[in-house]
Amino acid sequence: MAVKFRDYYEVLNVARNATQEDIQRAYRKLARKYHPDVSKETGAEDKFKEVNEAYEVLKDPEKRKKYDELGASWKAGQEFRPPPGWETHFAYGGGGGPGQTEFHFGGSGDFSDFFEMLFGGHGFHQAFGSGQAGRQGKPVWRERGMDQEATLRITLEEAFHGASKAFTLQTQTLTQSGQISTADKSYEVRIPAGILPGQKVRLAGQGGAGTGGAEQGDLYLKIEIEPHPVFRLEGHHLYVDLSVAPWEAALGAEIQINTLSGPVSLKVPAGARSGQKLRLRGKGMPSPRGTPGDLYVVVHIQVPRELTTKEKELFEELQRESHFNPRQGM
Repeated sequence: MAVKFRDYYEVLNVARNATQEDIQRAYRKLARKYHPDVSKETGAEDKFKEVNEAYEVLKDPEKRKKYDELGASWKAGQEFRPPPGWETHFAYGGGGGPGQTEFHFGGSGDFSDFFEMLFGGHGFHQAFGSGQAGRQGKPVWRERGMDQEATLRITLEEAFHGASKAFTLQTQTLTQSGQISTADKSYEVRIPAGILPGQKVRLAGQGGAGTGGAEQGDLYLKIEIEPHPVFRLEGHHLYVDLSVAPWEAALGAEIQINTLSGPVSLKVPAGARSGQKLRLRGKGMPSPRGTPGDLYVVVHIQVPRELTTKEKELFEELQRESHFNPRQGM
């Protein structure tokens, strides 16, 4: 029996070299457009079935590859007869997995003769999972909600210690009439201690709403850490600048400094240089699964701008007595 060839790429309005992401994106757009509960266009339900039939073939890399082997020489609407051995070559097994979109149809005639000829009569009942058919044979569209992502700005202290953070996001949902509804939604999230910029916190079930009773997607919060007036964050390590007097750098000193976990005593070695980094091990960012980072104290020698008479005399005496030449070898 000859049937009309169906160009599934044309149905989804994608190129033959489209990526799986392109195909999924096009499918979702068209499925929403023609869903009978949303679209009032004449023939929307038939178009909806065509879109799902095309996606059923093109979403699976193996079925798509086999379809491409045949479809390259045919155009939509041409009379088509499958070559000998097609049924064996194109063994087909359906079944929707967890988290996939499911479409259930009641009655017969849910898929085209073309689809039935190619895949041995496996229809959408099997291709998209089991379950009750829609009322009066209408399709029931079940789709897990989309995962969503937002940016959450926190302070360095919140990232270091961990914190509970309340925030509000503007969310959009698709109504039954196909309109976009916008509303503010409040959330609260626990920020784990030691989180770093770019890492994400997952709020399970707080993403886009599912359709047809399917579960909601997840909300992922991408962390941004606000600049700190004192500390700099690089990976798990923290950096802080420390100003020291010339005599402290020359003679050494013990200086009290503040860290994010509290004050500590730091020994500046005699002969310290500007730009020298002194490490406080384990005083950087906490690490939930490993060793915490370090705090690096960067020495900056500060010369007094104004001198008392006595200070000037002491520096002049040092000048006469010292054999130090910072330009030696130049």
